[in-house]
Amino acid sequence: MNMKLTRRALLSAMPAVATAGLLGGCGGGDDAVVDAEDSSLKFDASSYTTVNVTLDGTALKVRQYRVVYVAKPIKMASTQTTFATTTLADPYAYQTMIISVAESLAGDQTQPIYMVVNNAGWFTSAVSTNVIEGAALVSTSDTDPIGAALKAGYVVVDVGTRSRGARAADGRWAGKAPAPVVDTKAAIRYLRLNDSLLPGSTSRIILTGTSGGGGLTSAVAASGNSADYLPFLADIGAAGVTGSGATATSSLKDDIFAAVAYCPINNLANADAGYEWEYNSTRTDSNTPALNGVAYSAGPQVAASAAIAASFPAYLNGLGLTREDGTALTDANLRDATLALLKTELQSQIAKGTAVPALGGYFSVTSRGTTAQYLNDWLTLAGSGTSATVASIDYAKFLTFVTTIQSLKTVVAFDAVGVTGNPNISGESTLFGSDYFSYSNFTAWSWANNAVVGDGSGADDTGLGWAAYLASSSNNLATQLKLTSPIPYLNTAADSAPYWYVRHGMIDRDTSFAMQTLLYYAIKKDPTVKDVNFKLPYLTPHSGNYDVQEAFAWIKAKLAAAT
Repeated sequence: MNMKLTRRALLSAMPAVATAGLLGGCGGGDDAVVDAEDSSLKFDASSYTTVNVTLDGTALKVRQYRVVYVAKPIKMASTQTTFATTTLADPYAYQTMIISVAESLAGDQTQPIYMVVNNAGWFTSAVSTNVIEGAALVSTSDTDPIGAALKAGYVVVDVGTRSRGARAADGRWAGKAPAPVVDTKAAIRYLRLNDSLLPGSTSRIILTGTSGGGGLTSAVAASGNSADYLPFLADIGAAGVTGSGATATSSLKDDIFAAVAYCPINNLANADAGYEWEYNSTRTDSNTPALNGVAYSAGPQVAASAAIAASFPAYLNGLGLTREDGTALTDANLRDATLALLKTELQSQIAKGTAVPALGGYFSVTSRGTTAQYLNDWLTLAGSGTSATVASIDYAKFLTFVTTIQSLKTVVAFDAVGVTGNPNISGESTLFGSDYFSYSNFTAWSWANNAVVGDGSGADDTGLGWAAYLASSSNNLATQLKLTSPIPYLNTAADSAPYWYVRHGMIDRDTSFAMQTLLYYAIKKDPTVKDVNFKLPYLTPHSGNYDVQEAFAWIKAKLAAAT
């Protein structure tokens, strides 16, 4: 049986209600070749449940659809371990989306789509939603983006994705990179395939996430329509993908309108280098935890930090990024660039009337549910009140301030498994490597210093140095690293999102300021990007959705500008 049909032939063989969904949003036209699998991804507008919520105290009926968004979903084991061990009731929950729309707007195909990914720590994420029976949503809250989205008339799409820690029913580690990016792109493609049947407009997709979800958001937003992902999309039966491997082609697009990324843990291939370059001189026993009972100063962390930090300047300087005045962004001025962003935020807070303390005063900081006072020994103001100006910032003391509020990650921060005496399976190492090993080291230093025999990682087990292993056809680690990062796709032929809203808290030490400033300038340089709104929000720790009113005002303005 010939499983390849032209789009016209496939449409003519299907009921009328299905043809609209396959025609709408297609980039390839009527005669584009599609997989017959696409017919199984037809959206059924009649298959919904009604969820009763209140929005700003008023009853609201919401139509909700639960959809598996790929034709070949991977069945998962019932027991999953991420932050904790859980039972997965639905074996396909990692490749399922929940679509929620106000009942009165179910037939409106003009509204934006607010798409949410929830991959904290880059962990795998079963689909879930805050739009549940009896929920009290508040559109005016600064911490309720779903209330704000529904109030604005948007279609809310919550997306489950495979990622690190996902265990398939056959025992494989099924969430290895680039799975979370591929799954998110597949969800977008499902919406595009069914554009004429679904509520909302797939030309106005806003993707958002926090932490690992922010990193995922940035990778998807940067790499729109890149053919690099097609072999992986083909493997799971993503909409609009024909063929397999290097010959896979696409009749649909997976680019997005806007990215809203909070504290994005991004560019993992270089995140450790940026982290140690930022914090190497700040680290002490008081702000760096012991590893395996050995204090920071007494063990291998000190030397590891210095060695990893030394690799960062060459990487940064080779990116060809520039500052606003046209000068190259280098290791000699990256801290100055971060300082400028920090100064802008402080000056903005002063102008709004925030009580920013003078030198010798105290910051009142709330982090992880606890409020405490911290000495200002790093910020000098000139003048007082709303007319005060930032006279100077001692950056080294600022970093100490940040790491006094919350201790740094141990060395190594991200590629942490099997090195420096770390006894745990921790960090993002579990995102990479073979389906048959729980982790792989993914940076040069950790690869060279892996000390665990038989884990399939490092020169000790493979007999290959870092460069030789990356170049080897026996693995796809280089591809995994590339396809989970925004940097390789910004300023390329990929269709990067034209609008970006990026936030990294002023006291967030989960990744370095260096990596976020680098990301900002990479986005800013991309000629297809029309606006990047980047801030280091005042006294904000690692978190997201704390500025919903500001974020949604920005979204509204960008949507208006694009019409």
